[in-house]
Amino acid sequence: MLVNLKEILDIAEKGAFAMPAFNVYNMETVMGVIEAAETLHAPVILQNYSRLFTNGESYYVAPIALAAAQKASVPVCFHLDHGAGYPEVAKAVRYGCTGVMIDASAYPLEKNIAITKTVNDLCLPMGIPVEGELGHVGSVNDAEMGEYTKVDEAKQFVDETGVAALAVMVGTAHGRYKKAPKLDIDRIREIKEAVKIPLVLHGGSGVPDEEIRASIAAGIRKVNFGTDLCYAFLDKVFETSRDIYAIDMFMKDAVANVAAFAKSKITLLGAENQA
Repeated sequence: MLVNLKEILDIAEKGAFAMPAFNVYNMETVMGVIEAAETLHAPVILQNYSRLFTNGESYYVAPIALAAAQKASVPVCFHLDHGAGYPEVAKAVRYGCTGVMIDASAYPLEKNIAITKTVNDLCLPMGIPVEGELGHVGSVNDAEMGEYTKVDEAKQFVDETGVAALAVMVGTAHGRYKKAPKLDIDRIREIKEAVKIPLVLHGGSGVPDEEIRASIAAGIRKVNFGTDLCYAFLDKVFETSRDIYAIDMFMKDAVANVAAFAKSKITLLGAENQA
């Protein structure tokens, strides 16, 4: 069943677990995640990265994700991940997203607040909750890590924007880590106590399980997985025999590998049997 971002995060808040959010790129990755969700009776978030809206792939992927969500027996949200600006948000709304993220975290606080508030004011009357980001979560390839989210600024940001969820910078990055990250669990707990809304952990791929569990106990209610899902899909594609030329048959093992990966994260986050 298709639900919006606030509805699905309310489930996580009530159950004190984290909602698994998987970046999907094609029909096969959608199929793998939904298979995992149905098998484990878990609510999930399907996400399209902002670039897919910028470059046009979401025109094709969004109807697949929406059809899967509507058919599913478990709650599914279709979400824009790291919305780069107003055009991407507009396309996400037009293509049926039931949650959007606007990422203005690279800007100074006041401009970030202004941009995020504008998006929230536009989306909320349409029943589309918004995720914002404070404290820029960069790439593992960046020369240095950005400054961690400050508690007082997080409260100001949430109070002035009205967002339904807040992505925070507490030690993660996007991509494959060269060295396993150490999260600032105390910072997560302090921010959660200040803002009272669901917190989001970006860059979940490669974070040690014990760190994930500790972050959930401290208040994280959504964890994003993109890089590792891509590897789960591609690793199996590269292993599959070229003698299998019917694409639907060729992709079966790749779909199964994505499903196995999604199941592992659903279980880790405590989302199993929460639908």
